Amino acid sequence: MQGLHLTADASGCNAAAPAMREPPALRALCLAAVAQAGLTPVGELFHHFAPGTSIDAGGGGITGVVLLAESHLAVHTWPELGAVTLDVYVCNFGADNSAKAEALMQALLTAWQPASVDCQRLRRGR
Repeated sequence: MQGLHLTADASGCNAAAPAMREPPALRALCLAAVAQAGLTPVGELFHHFAPGTSIDAGGGGITGVVLLAESHLAVHTWPELGAVTLDVYVCNFGADNSAKAEALMQALLTAWQPASVDCQRLRRGR
């Protein structure tokens, strides 16, 4: 059950980037980064929030999740703020996947080109 849980709060991202507002673009970005990191997708869901709804005050952001055989990737975009939050968790049950988690996070941050990032790392399990 041991694993590595990484989170990042990125700000100063390009609000006009297609992956900020278009679910197919965010999906393609996430699945490419997962493949590049050598992780195994087993399911996915990407939800676009209609601008101006009570849940999304005007940005038309996206929440996306890729279920991994190793655990998960979750992404939330806030185009009106130029912000993205990332959550990567990988289990190390059969092998140490920590380097893959780091590679996935780095690939996504490189794609977003944020002006600033606040990252957290948590080793989980026993």
